[in-house]
Amino acid sequence: MSERRVAVIGGGPGGLYAAVLIGLTCPDHEVTVYEHNADGQTFGFGVGLTASTLSSLDAADPVSAAAIRRAGHLGRGLDMRVGAGVVLDGGDNIAIGRASLLEILRQRALEAGARIENAHVEASELDADLVIAADGVRSATREKLAAEFAARVDLDDALYLWAGVDFALDRATFLPARTPHGVFVVHAYPYGPNRSTFLVETDDATWRRAGLQTTDARTPGGSSDEESLDHLSEVFAHILGGRRLLGNRTRWQRFATISCGRWRHNNVVLLGDAAHTAHYSIGSGTKLAMEDAIALAAALRGETDDATALARYESERRPRVERFQRIAEHSHLWWKVFPRRLDLAPATIMSSFMTRAGNITVDGFATLHPDVVADATEALTGSRPTTAQAGEPDALADLVLEDHTVTELSSDTAIVPTEPIADVWGADGAAVVERARGLQARVLWLEDRDATARADVLSRFALAERLRLDLGATVGVDVPRSARADAVGALLAGRVDLVRFR
Repeated sequence: MSERRVAVIGGGPGGLYAAVLIGLTCPDHEVTVYEHNADGQTFGFGVGLTASTLSSLDAADPVSAAAIRRAGHLGRGLDMRVGAGVVLDGGDNIAIGRASLLEILRQRALEAGARIENAHVEASELDADLVIAADGVRSATREKLAAEFAARVDLDDALYLWAGVDFALDRATFLPARTPHGVFVVHAYPYGPNRSTFLVETDDATWRRAGLQTTDARTPGGSSDEESLDHLSEVFAHILGGRRLLGNRTRWQRFATISCGRWRHNNVVLLGDAAHTAHYSIGSGTKLAMEDAIALAAALRGETDDATALARYESERRPRVERFQRIAEHSHLWWKVFPRRLDLAPATIMSSFMTRAGNITVDGFATLHPDVVADATEALTGSRPTTAQAGEPDALADLVLEDHTVTELSSDTAIVPTEPIADVWGADGAAVVERARGLQARVLWLEDRDATARADVLSRFALAERLRLDLGATVGVDVPRSARADAVGALLAGRVDLVRFR
């Protein structure tokens, strides 16, 4: 059987893992990885891998999975440092230094028979039967074939930068810092015995008021914005203990949400961030890229026709990625307005955080952390349930809904005219706020008897939260009885004040 030549553009986790798996499972494929950075050179700090992703890696290649586990740093839970703070113990995720992960995958790819070349190449110049473009968010392959891939890139208006610190935090930490210019928020997590990733984000107005747009403009390409790192080291001095933030080509960025109508064109297929991105607040980039590699290698295994294999890869993988992107977008929007929730009770904020994306209900959260849900219930109702009551869905619902459910609307309630909208925190949501402002009613109500799909219900709760935050109003929502658990979660998270079941 003649060998089929496979070229992989990009030596990040997705590209290298694809080389590993194709080399192990497709003996008739000759794989070459092209990476323009020299060995050992990479950007970033640590990356996170969830328990479900680790299980997938175990099944795909136990050897590399074991090496990743050995080199990884086991998570110990979450610390939300708002007010008195809330700590969630436990967790079976790991984080690993990006450089360590790449070295493990590079060595394993060589063991699997792949060649790795330090070279900058383009898909059109490669003599290969199959080209796997794993060249990242700024994929040159995708950009050159943007029309063929029906590619779309949407830049966020908020900003973030990846930094690091030379000590290990006790657990993943979310920490806001109020400054005269606005709020900066840290997402941080340990990935080694003396290293932690330290990601900072803020809104555009705060960034400009702090003068950081000028430091960014003065930073040469390929360098770190040292002035911003100095500024942020002072902002977060209380957690850094006098240490300075570390940079690694660290500069401000705007998150790029990437989607493609097609992932393949002729003999070229996109993988990982080149094809799709999902917001970093759910730790997704490396996870999605490596899971893409698993799916692609499985589709190629035993298939003589690459076109058929690529079609199978996309048809099987796309629905999972798009579902994850929807979840990530909910998380993304939650974080954009996180600073506006800082005056809520800590347990309320944690309940809001845990249910932000819709993939975890308050019932599921209460099963693991009933004490936090009990605290949130007390903040809402003034009465604290027992731990057993907080962990039992019906008992919790009875307590939460008792004084927050209506059957008829009072005379001082105004119906907010609106249609289902996609960008609750964008211009469409702002238009609804302005319409509601003119009603001058004590209670505002979102009435939509046709909204029965869960996605529509969750969108209504998000819109209710915006009305509460923007107008300081009491807001109620019509809810189908099938969404009872989501209604309880929305009340405990401070998204809505009242519900009416229909």
